[in-house]
Amino acid sequence: MTSLMLSRRRLLAASSAALALGAAPVRLRAAEAAPLILTADTRVLEVNGKPATVFGIRRPDGGHGLTLAPGQRFRVDLTNRAGEETVIHWHGQTPPWTQDGVADTTRPTLAAGETRAYDFDARPGTHWMHSHHGLQEQKLMAAPLVVRTAQDDADGRQEVTVLLHDFTFRDPAEVLAGLTGGAMSQGGMDHGAMNHGSMEHGSLNHGAMDHGAMDHGSMDHGSMDHGAMNHGAAPAASMDLNDVEYDAYLANDRTLADPEVVRVERGGRVRLRLINGATSTAFWIDLGRLTGTVMAVDGTGVAPVAGQRFPMTMGQRLDIAIDLPADGGAFPILALREGDKARTGIVLATAGAAVRRVAERGDTAAPPVDLSLETRLSPLSPLAQKPADVRFTAELTGGMAPYVWSINGQVHGQHTPFRVTRGQRVEIDMVNPGMMAHPMHLHGHHFQVVAVNGAALAGAVRDTVLVPAGGSVRIAFDADNPGRWPFHCHNLLHMAVGMMTEVVYDGVA
Repeated sequence: MTSLMLSRRRLLAASSAALALGAAPVRLRAAEAAPLILTADTRVLEVNGKPATVFGIRRPDGGHGLTLAPGQRFRVDLTNRAGEETVIHWHGQTPPWTQDGVADTTRPTLAAGETRAYDFDARPGTHWMHSHHGLQEQKLMAAPLVVRTAQDDADGRQEVTVLLHDFTFRDPAEVLAGLTGGAMSQGGMDHGAMNHGSMEHGSLNHGAMDHGAMDHGSMDHGSMDHGAMNHGAAPAASMDLNDVEYDAYLANDRTLADPEVVRVERGGRVRLRLINGATSTAFWIDLGRLTGTVMAVDGTGVAPVAGQRFPMTMGQRLDIAIDLPADGGAFPILALREGDKARTGIVLATAGAAVRRVAERGDTAAPPVDLSLETRLSPLSPLAQKPADVRFTAELTGGMAPYVWSINGQVHGQHTPFRVTRGQRVEIDMVNPGMMAHPMHLHGHHFQVVAVNGAALAGAVRDTVLVPAGGSVRIAFDADNPGRWPFHCHNLLHMAVGMMTEVVYDGVA
């Protein structure tokens, strides 16, 4: 940190905004008759002194996203004022498949000016909403979606929600064109020549830096069925970490040059609801001199895991409980970009505490995000123990040059879906022979992590899991929500060029 102090006016303004967004979530009546209103629109955001037009998902009061009360249904009217078609995915929710918020031949996009109604039982926990159309997510078409429980009320912790982003001033299509050479084809891309030269912003980045040795959650490697390979950790020096270089990294739309400052109490009890909404950036959550306890991942409870640093890939959420010291102070909560010195975050501050500016770059590069937390997690409500009725292998294929990403060698649109029958216990072996990690997300279900690198474990129940370079992860879930469900990498750029398939139930067209 430098010794530069934030002004008292800025501190008070930021504290008020933080209380409105995080510490005092909107109270919504469970029996409310009228639907809630959300609008997908555009807004102007100032990033490090420069304006940018981005998207937003806002309530009538101008706030972003929703906080639902215990027991409240997700009953929402969504209006598109963004000036172009869109569709919003309710990430972490398990609605009927036609309300999932993706577009295909049976589920149209939301046209400009159109309003669409959604109505389903809300799944409790820390979730989020984001565009599932084109590259709109990169332009910040995303917002928190928190569904509180009666236990949250009983715990009485101050709740602070933080949505992380990576940000570029460039048109996302231009960034992707720089990676692919500008030649795209339906369902994937033209596999022709690419331009691997550097670009001014949003440039191709092969992760060619010295990251040192790294343990990617490797364990005593047993065998895996269906040809799943025995993958240990890939050498860090050979890994591809970050697809692009961004102009800024945001926490609740702000950089560390002007961070959100949340007023907290001396000796207070805080629940951080952290959401990695970045397009293609994984972070380490760094609590500094505080110790926190992970209470939930992807909105689902886990046995407590204490620590000061926690890995978090794209699409994932972490609920972390913190007990603040009685003497108070200012406490930066930072998100460190893997393989880089760049960082973002917020500041928790007690009354009268000096809030000093935190540099936007640290002294040393953060290591690659790994499975060190994943292998320590155990769910409060695991799946019932039963053998798999069907098991699939998803080999995560592709690479940086040419910039093609796929599943089992097939890009989306030319893919072979995983076909299941209602009532089956399904397992998927995700095998990653490449040099880049992939955060894999399944719509409409929550799965349990049951093996890492061939070693069985009773891991967390979640909806997004990192499959490290040179590694493998097995997940299990019950086929209890019929439909056509996307299964894809949550690096938006990887998904955009083809790394997506589907889980399709028998009898669903």
